[in-house]
Amino acid sequence: MELKSILAYLQNKTILVTGATGFLAMVFVEKILRVQPDVKKIYLLLRASNTNSATNRMHNEILGKELFRVLRDKHGADFDSFVSQKVVAVAGDVTSENLGVKDFKLTEEMCNETEIILNSAATTNFDERYDIALDVNTFGILHVVSFAKKCVKLEMLLHVSTAYVCGERVGLIPEDLPSLTDDIVKGTTKFDFKAQEKIVVEKKLTELKAQGATEEVITSTMKDFGIERAKHYGWPNTYVFTKAMGEVFLGRSKDELPVVIIRPTVVTSTYKEPFPGWIQGFRTIDSVIAGYCKGKLTCLLADPTTVFDMIPVDMVVNSIISAMAVNANQSSIVIYHVGSSFRNPIKINSIHDFVFRHFTKDPWVDKDGNLVKVGKCTMFSTMATFRMYMQICFMIPLEGLKFVNKACGHYFQDSYITYSRKLKLVMRFVELYKPYMLFKGIFDDTNSEELQKVTSESYIDAIKFNFDPNCIDWEDYIMNTHIYGLRKHVMVK
Repeated sequence: MELKSILAYLQNKTILVTGATGFLAMVFVEKILRVQPDVKKIYLLLRASNTNSATNRMHNEILGKELFRVLRDKHGADFDSFVSQKVVAVAGDVTSENLGVKDFKLTEEMCNETEIILNSAATTNFDERYDIALDVNTFGILHVVSFAKKCVKLEMLLHVSTAYVCGERVGLIPEDLPSLTDDIVKGTTKFDFKAQEKIVVEKKLTELKAQGATEEVITSTMKDFGIERAKHYGWPNTYVFTKAMGEVFLGRSKDELPVVIIRPTVVTSTYKEPFPGWIQGFRTIDSVIAGYCKGKLTCLLADPTTVFDMIPVDMVVNSIISAMAVNANQSSIVIYHVGSSFRNPIKINSIHDFVFRHFTKDPWVDKDGNLVKVGKCTMFSTMATFRMYMQICFMIPLEGLKFVNKACGHYFQDSYITYSRKLKLVMRFVELYKPYMLFKGIFDDTNSEELQKVTSESYIDAIKFNFDPNCIDWEDYIMNTHIYGLRKHVMVK
């Protein structure tokens, strides 16, 4: 049997990427341009008022990143010319019809040429404003599907979701959509989530405006409202709830479209490509690492025995490209968990040990040039014990400060307000991260393993798109790749 080629599949393809300034999408674009320079065209959908603004965003927020260093070195002086021939910045937004593309001629061109759509547009804040999260993560998918159905050459719509659409389920979590749908609609076939939630959101916003609420108050209230609605339906936060609903909408509206859903777990810095350790922004666990190494975090709500599922971003991208090649033109929906908890699990206590050893060997230097000495972090495996600790160490002293402040004619008012605000932020942060630090699920990746098997057996260049988590040496990766990448690209003094 003659072997196929993933690179050959990508040759002369036209790809539309939404959420192009996102971490995952940027690594995807870089990989395609680097390994298959004969790709025909990549449209990058960017939120912008016009083409010039979109082009500026593309150059400043994507192509100007160090991520593209290897590609720049490869093409040298011809880099800009190469990119201009291959990449098109498109002003638009997934929250609007036709993806917000106002240029009719460009829309027609995209519909006639696009063969692959990578939908990675999302707001990933756990406590995003509910109206914004719904528009992007849930209803935005309907606009993407509608556009996809107009693409006459479409071979694949690949949607990037998250493994944590499972909510707070425990045990072995399958790669399926039907059980997820059942969880959301709770057996009700006439459930019209879109109409109901639009009414609920509009009512809430109308109430706030009638009360003369400031934009700051509206934002804060809508964030809390998102958490409230998510918990009402059984999800821990706005992000995973609206992403889960997005999957449901995709499943219901796809018709005959060939659809793949990639569900990565916690996405971390690059493992190997284009170079080890590249990262943009703080990913889930990174804010914890940053606080710890600077001596600001000495305790943590976390079960040391919990398996923390994470996967390097370049492996996720490799799984995306492999899934595109294997599933093209198949009128079906396939879901892939891309993570490590099933085949190469790592527990929180091991992560902590690696982080402790790294910063003991190579301490953080603060803005005054002082080495920050770190100790072992105290972990609380239940919310009850963590609250008790916070009560004794912080909340009771805060009450004492409140009493003294009142007795002294509010002389310590500023200190009290600052202390109180910081404590509230810490508790909100803990509540948001609690489901993941105490997570009791393992993500079944049977479909992903089958994808690896198919590519390795049927594609001559499968090794270039490896996403097998078994190859990761967690100790080496965390201590010598991920943390150094975090220190170089994200953390500041």
